[in-house]
Amino acid sequence: MSLWTSKEAAAATAGRAQGDWVATGVSIDTRTLAPGDLFVALKDQRDGHEFVAQALEKGAAAALVDHVPEGVAEDAPLLIVPDVLAGLEALGRAGRARMSGMVVAVTGSVGKTSTKEMLLEMLAAQGRTHASVASYNNHWGVPLTLARMPQDTEFAVIEIGMNHPGEIAPLAKMARPHVALVTTVAAAHLEAFEDITGIAVEKAAIFEGVEPGGIAILNADVETAAILMAKALDCKLRDISFGAEGHDFKLIRADLRDDTTVVQAQMGAEPLLFKIASPGRHFAMNGLGALAVMAALRTDMALAVGALGRWRPYKGRGQRERIYLDVVDTSLTLDLIDDSYNANPTSMAAALEVLAAAPVMNDMGRVSKGRRIAFLGDMKELGSDEIALHAGLAHLPSLQSLDKVHCIGPLMRALYDLLPEVQRGEWFATAQEALPKLKRALDSGDVVLAKGSLSMKLGLIVDAIRKMGHAPLNIEEG
Repeated sequence: MSLWTSKEAAAATAGRAQGDWVATGVSIDTRTLAPGDLFVALKDQRDGHEFVAQALEKGAAAALVDHVPEGVAEDAPLLIVPDVLAGLEALGRAGRARMSGMVVAVTGSVGKTSTKEMLLEMLAAQGRTHASVASYNNHWGVPLTLARMPQDTEFAVIEIGMNHPGEIAPLAKMARPHVALVTTVAAAHLEAFEDITGIAVEKAAIFEGVEPGGIAILNADVETAAILMAKALDCKLRDISFGAEGHDFKLIRADLRDDTTVVQAQMGAEPLLFKIASPGRHFAMNGLGALAVMAALRTDMALAVGALGRWRPYKGRGQRERIYLDVVDTSLTLDLIDDSYNANPTSMAAALEVLAAAPVMNDMGRVSKGRRIAFLGDMKELGSDEIALHAGLAHLPSLQSLDKVHCIGPLMRALYDLLPEVQRGEWFATAQEALPKLKRALDSGDVVLAKGSLSMKLGLIVDAIRKMGHAPLNIEEG
């Protein structure tokens, strides 16, 4: 199906189109480019113009460039603009302008990607839905998502992130949502802000982009909730609050079970019961915020609750899986919680709460007692209080329920030094150094959590644990 013709793209960007072409998608990476995509030659660590010839060879419909690259024919299918990023932004704004459906924008210090995926699951059950891929939420991710949006989209979910002040408002104004959700405000990217108040002000800036008469949805439990509410009022938006202190969507109880969270809540005066197919109080909160969005959009709430029950976290964001350690004896297993994509004090506390509540299996393996084991990596971008914030994890109630805590990175040394001797595992400078000792550290019946900032590469530990597993044989009895 056509996404952009050469004439439409040229009009949107005020660029010059060479050739008569039709793009069915938009790509910024030749590794994932599909035939028919418009390749956008962004300049980042590498100049995308170096890959234009390769993109065209792989079947790109055309390339968005600021000049004819070396090795590319003068009459190649191109869209030439003065600045490629500005051209992508213009294409994104045009994509948003021609779409007549409802748009939701999501931001927050923690949980924005998971909440966006929950909304995608729920809205897809109610109409043609488009959403950000992975964590495409920055200065190029938002316009790319909008540029990829089919014209007949009925619901769109746009994730908006930030690392520094002043990033969210321009992206929100580009997305022009009808509903904007702030999942939470927490200590993340503190090195770029004086304090958490600054983070709240930046998160609240998402409301500046909401369409007139739109709705602001905010977490009433955060200490900076008043800043969010004041911004919603200043932008003349109706606000809906959620959380244990929420006036509109109130969390009553969240029960964490083996592989499920059962949530009791209230929607106004009405009881609201829903399930999430993964344990975690933070998932309950994200789900409640997402359901508030669904109510604001006037969707079918019964359908929404059913779809939310089918959502599961994906790789690196709390995904839980069973690892079979023996090819024949399928009782010899351990459970892995992969939360290796990112970390800050709030998300770390949530992950440790999940691990503390996880049931273990006893009387198997060489240890015979199932254990709760954590591999924790440094939390980055926390500013001048980074050592204290790492040390503070030692005082979390959930930590008392863990059997072994292994720490990775120089900052996590602050936690490691405070751990009781019985809980203290090993300290490693890098994730790579931990790999040779994994098999001896783990056994059947254990539940293992891996969590840290992405740059700490806890994914190496996750991958190594997965490789310890075997696909169980399907042996039929004679």
